Amino acid sequence: MKMTSIKMKKMLEERLSNPSWNTIYDREKDNFRIEWKDTKMGMVISLPGVIAKWERRKEEALDELVNHIEEALRIMNEKHELTGKEKHIFPVIRSTSFPKETKNGKKLIFSEHTAETRIYYALDLGKSYKLIDEYLLKMEDWSKERVTEIAKFNVRSLPISYKKDEVAGNTFYFVATNDGYDASRILNEALLEEMKANAEGELAIAVPHQDVCIFADIKNPTGYDVLAQMTMQFFADGRIPITSLSFLYEDKGLEPIFILAKNRKKEEDK
Repeated sequence: MKMTSIKMKKMLEERLSNPSWNTIYDREKDNFRIEWKDTKMGMVISLPGVIAKWERRKEEALDELVNHIEEALRIMNEKHELTGKEKHIFPVIRSTSFPKETKNGKKLIFSEHTAETRIYYALDLGKSYKLIDEYLLKMEDWSKERVTEIAKFNVRSLPISYKKDEVAGNTFYFVATNDGYDASRILNEALLEEMKANAEGELAIAVPHQDVCIFADIKNPTGYDVLAQMTMQFFADGRIPITSLSFLYEDKGLEPIFILAKNRKKEEDK
């Protein structure tokens, strides 16, 4: 049976049946919106993306999506405070195409990171988190600098554990604790320096989606190809994709590998 947008829409409506919510299907844009009836706050889901994940992982993918939607809607309907919750503020990595404001027009606070990634800031709520916006800062008379410093400190407190794999003479380390901040480990400068010091070859890092951070000790050209394939696969399967590009860590900086490759080829051609 071929899955269509109409069929997926009906599946989501059945799963998300709640008298307090409205569901809206936009046939032209091929998306599905679910929102609170009273406040009109809600979220939009791209149906082609949902179908692609459903075709790979069936009910498991749909279960994850529904849980994510329910939790997001719950958070939208609650009031949140930062004061007294300092230990629960963390940075999260997103792509540069991620929105800079909420659906109801509140500007999110963020910091630039790389050409492919941006840093947003979140208040951890247990099962999920809320991205911090300028309105929340104003209500509590907080500065953006205060949030970024607290988040930078807290990311270093996140536990580090990884699975190790050897492929074609290259070593890959996968951080996937599923705590919502796996990709955020790329912001732990002490961790990056430690990984760099222990690397026999060049250290490459990838954050294809929110729930994984890949460190790669690249010892031969094949390693770059393997990392590129891994990153693309993770990017395609991730609930919150970030970037399919990987980065080389040099001089405490991150540079997309394809850019470095181009620059090096230019040097060789001179």
